[in-house]
Amino acid sequence: MDIIASVDHLTHRYGDQPALQDISFEMRAGEIFGLIGPNGAGKTTSVRLLNGLFKPTSGQIRVLGLDPTREGQQVRRKTGVLTETPALYERLTARQNLDFFGTLCEMPKTARSARIDEILTFFELEERANDKVSTFSKGMKQRLALARALLHKPEILFLDEPTSALDPEASAQVRDLIESVSRKDGASVMLCTHILSEAQRLCDRVAILGKGRLLALGSLNDLRQRVLPGLWLEVDLLGEMPADLAFRLRSLSGVQEVKIDGVSLRLRIDAENVVPTVASQVLAAGGRLLRLQPVEISLEEIYFALQNGQSGDGHEN
Repeated sequence: MDIIASVDHLTHRYGDQPALQDISFEMRAGEIFGLIGPNGAGKTTSVRLLNGLFKPTSGQIRVLGLDPTREGQQVRRKTGVLTETPALYERLTARQNLDFFGTLCEMPKTARSARIDEILTFFELEERANDKVSTFSKGMKQRLALARALLHKPEILFLDEPTSALDPEASAQVRDLIESVSRKDGASVMLCTHILSEAQRLCDRVAILGKGRLLALGSLNDLRQRVLPGLWLEVDLLGEMPADLAFRLRSLSGVQEVKIDGVSLRLRIDAENVVPTVASQVLAAGGRLLRLQPVEISLEEIYFALQNGQSGDGHEN
């Protein structure tokens, strides 16, 4: 798969304050690539650097074969950016907003008009096309902002916290649109977010940032094996927890970790062949087994393990 954007040993400082510290990653054509981390981790700074709005302190950047430091204008003609705030003209209609931004992108008038109709329909805004943006809900404004970012058919779409100010219903609509834009239209998307469930649902690969450093990079399955390897089981009991059950389970070969929460247990085991032994030991200890179910480690668990310094080397397998 083609590499369409890359940073190599990138460092950026605001005065004496480091925003990014020696990070490296690549983005592939057609994927949804996540930059995730808390506020202040360097996500927005990365987007600005990749679009040539800042000059890096050190390191190399390539976007679509161009150097944003020297060729920022050419890069921005080929990319679309959606920030946390929609940045629309409230006194203009939806169509007028799109027409204005299309003019800035030097789209020919006939092609621009046809594309505006097409994208208003795609985002289900055609019936409000001639209404002023000031009358729109937050969710509608964000949909229009996403339409604006896609108007000129960018090769890479950068989304910086696209759902952070939205209610659950509007957030779900925007997530569906992001997925549709990528899967149906083949757009390459860089998604910056601190909403981990959003990143887990949408992203093919993620780069996890913490205090400006790259903590880990890869697909969710890659990160599971590197950061929290093994198979996890959830065990629910009916009635009380036998006093010595945790000790029994921790003593079993193939059981790496046991966590207790009331009458529930969570175990990390080496492989599936340990499951029957766990079930037998629960029953032998007098436990009344209600549920035993393998579970997959979530991106949230990986994220907090990395932020707490449990694992991670910033590299991809």
